[in-house]
Amino acid sequence: MKVDVTTLAAANAGTVELSDAIFGLSPRPDLIQRMIRYQLAKRRAGTHFSQDRSLVNVTGKKVYRQKGTGGARHGDRSAPQYRGGGKAFGPKPRDHAIDLPKKVRALALRHALSAKLKAGEIVVLDKAEAADGKTSALRAQFAKLDWNNVLIIDGAELEVGFVRAARNLPNIDVLPVQGINVYDIIRRRKLVLTKAAIAALEERFAGAESKQ
Repeated sequence: MKVDVTTLAAANAGTVELSDAIFGLSPRPDLIQRMIRYQLAKRRAGTHFSQDRSLVNVTGKKVYRQKGTGGARHGDRSAPQYRGGGKAFGPKPRDHAIDLPKKVRALALRHALSAKLKAGEIVVLDKAEAADGKTSALRAQFAKLDWNNVLIIDGAELEVGFVRAARNLPNIDVLPVQGINVYDIIRRRKLVLTKAAIAALEERFAGAESKQ
């Protein structure tokens, strides 16, 4: 399918053909959800920790005698029911990552791209460059294009001036094509792909069309 190409000056720069094998799938929300869950689980630190009764620093002396008090039988104050005692079944450091096959991850990315195109939320940009590297100039260009919540994907190498100008703008993310991912695609309102990014994606999924 053909999509118009724009420039940062909001001028038309022709059209580009998008592969149906990457952008023309019928989106499956279940695949996208699985991939987002995979990404969010994988990035969890898993460093949560609490002390159990063997680790708390309290006296080991028996609280009171075993019999004759009329109260419940207790040992030392490290028991969870005491203030300052150990945590019962508390969290321990662990890896929260879950397994997801590589082919499913690749398919989820294509479905996320297809979902964005179907919703009319993909913009093709001629090139992402800002010669002066000024945030104010780039902000004005984005305002003219009505870009206030976007993910911009460029080729393998990002233009330094553009990255410097965009990094102070809220809700604007800039990534190289190798960093494209489902979570960042879905969390932003618009997805902006440069022609270099589209070429790299088509090369990456070169075998996808033949398998359809």
